[in-house]
Amino acid sequence: MFRSLTRAVVLILILSWLMSLGAVMLWERRDDARAADAIVVLGAAQYDGRPSPVLKARLDHAVSLWDRHLAPRLVLTGGMGDGDTTSEAAVGRRYAVKHGVPDSVILMETRGRTTAESVQRVAAMLDSLSRREVILVSDPFHMLRLSILARRFGLSPRTSPTRTSPISASKTESWRYALSESVKVPLTLLFEHGRR
Repeated sequence: MFRSLTRAVVLILILSWLMSLGAVMLWERRDDARAADAIVVLGAAQYDGRPSPVLKARLDHAVSLWDRHLAPRLVLTGGMGDGDTTSEAAVGRRYAVKHGVPDSVILMETRGRTTAESVQRVAAMLDSLSRREVILVSDPFHMLRLSILARRFGLSPRTSPTRTSPISASKTESWRYALSESVKVPLTLLFEHGRR
């Protein structure tokens, strides 16, 4: 009896994980960018005031969306790591301005230490907007969890993953991040639910 129950629980966990992995991989392929209130770029590492290749790919994609006139504002997220003298968002702002985005339309969220905190703070920043429609820009593996968090905090998300990130260019890295997200997504659904 106990052995059968244990097998059933293990089978349910494996099937749930496979469904999560499948959903992560499905959402990686979606790009539903269209007119919205803001383009939101999730932060990534910066090195001495220069965007890392991952952050640069996200910023380049966001600038291309801006050039298509899909939103009137650009929101950049990302704080400061240990030993940093500037935030990821500030580095992103300089990069975006240098590539043609007016400084006056850029908002920065620099205090979030996790994806959930950043998305929650972005939602608070956009609280005065009526529709609160956002285009989320990050690496493909991130899209499902970002969408879940955005909805949780009252945003109406559309996803637009960058395809030029070094993570996307490497099958090994893509799989590693997708596997990690396949665990994070159910945890987000279970444990981030009440954090509004």
